[in-house]
Amino acid sequence: MRILLVDDSLPFDGYTPSSQPLGGVEKAFASLPAALRRRGHEVEVINRCRFPLVADGVAWKPWEAPRPESCDVLIAYRKPALLDFEVEAAKRILWIASPGGYLGRGPNPEILARHAAAPIVVAGPCHAATVPAALAGRVVEIAPGLTSAFREAEPMAPANPPRAVVTTHPLMDLDWLIDLWTREIRPKVEDAELQIFSAILDRGLLGGDVPERIQPVLYRALAAREHGVTILRPRADPDMAEAYREARAHLYPGAAGEVYCATLAESQAVGLPAVARPFAATRERVIDGETGFIVPDDLAFASCAILLLENVGVFEGRSEAARATQRGRGWDEVAAAFEALPR
Repeated sequence: MRILLVDDSLPFDGYTPSSQPLGGVEKAFASLPAALRRRGHEVEVINRCRFPLVADGVAWKPWEAPRPESCDVLIAYRKPALLDFEVEAAKRILWIASPGGYLGRGPNPEILARHAAAPIVVAGPCHAATVPAALAGRVVEIAPGLTSAFREAEPMAPANPPRAVVTTHPLMDLDWLIDLWTREIRPKVEDAELQIFSAILDRGLLGGDVPERIQPVLYRALAAREHGVTILRPRADPDMAEAYREARAHLYPGAAGEVYCATLAESQAVGLPAVARPFAATRERVIDGETGFIVPDDLAFASCAILLLENVGVFEGRSEAARATQRGRGWDEVAAAFEALPR
């Protein structure tokens, strides 16, 4: 089949995940085309990449490039408006990556009615529940895959002193986590380190501009340096896998609006146990009591973090379970699921 994927958001391409940090939403779109190509399809991508290139046999073209006249399947990413992409297509698919409430607002209902045969692909049960009820019959759950950097990572090699990592956005209760770390966790594990991977906080650390609403979180993180807190720039997949290998816990506050938790899926695949609050998406990523802990309150969060940082047996048991059960599927399996969508 001739498959065309379209996205008009940010500049990236099929090489980006292995060479630069990339958000989970963009990484998913970057990863599927090559998997479809490996399954024998002719695949083309049109997005905001900076220049034309071929990555793993897939032609990536900038948004302004000449467009094909036809394809067998069009995969529109995130925006229903992209279902109107001017190409003759036998089948159109909408693949969304954020909570689906927006599908029922603005011009989207009319667009989706115009493309009534287009399935709506979501990441899982939590994600499906956010789609308006009127569209529920069109929803298909296809969980994202994991890149080989995480699925094939070397065995864990925890650093000494013990280390925890956090990958949450600064506005998703990172200030809460920093306070809990300085008040409850660090006093019990006095040499422990907390590494915050955040591009925007790293920019602030280096003197760059930070949005006003994020500045209090930056100042709180900087003030916590004496408690073992450091700010680091996110890394490309191979280097993030190494950061997870060297840690003892992934501390994940979670948020009600998250529908997949990509970094949590990645760290679990490497073998890093997590401590997370009981938001729906975190329950889909962590097996409570086996690959980490889903906790009900602040005290339980701190206690479980301390257990993983201090108790080698607790850490190793959850780490082994995560490596054994959470390696997930690769993008080839995801490509097969897209292939199987009704035509």
